[in-house]
Amino acid sequence: MFALTSDKEPRNHSVNLKCDPIYALELRSLYEGIVSGYHMSKKHWNTVTFEGSDVDDETIVELVDNSYNLVYKSLTKKKKAFLEKS
Repeated sequence: MFALTSDKEPRNHSVNLKCDPIYALELRSLYEGIVSGYHMSKKHWNTVTFEGSDVDDETIVELVDNSYNLVYKSLTKKKKAFLEKS
């Protein structure tokens, strides 16, 4: 899993994204809209808020890509092959 979101809080749209621990801390210091992962490992996950946030769309896309790549790198060859066929 590289991203987790919920539709339970419609006033606070956000996504949890996996992140390198050092980069996660850096992002939290740069953006008010990025905090430690909600109900996730605070070391490896960030929660990124969309609406009313200082995090622009381009940065959000980069963070989603980064999260996916982190998880993809840890997959077995078999799982990577399955994803490439899909």
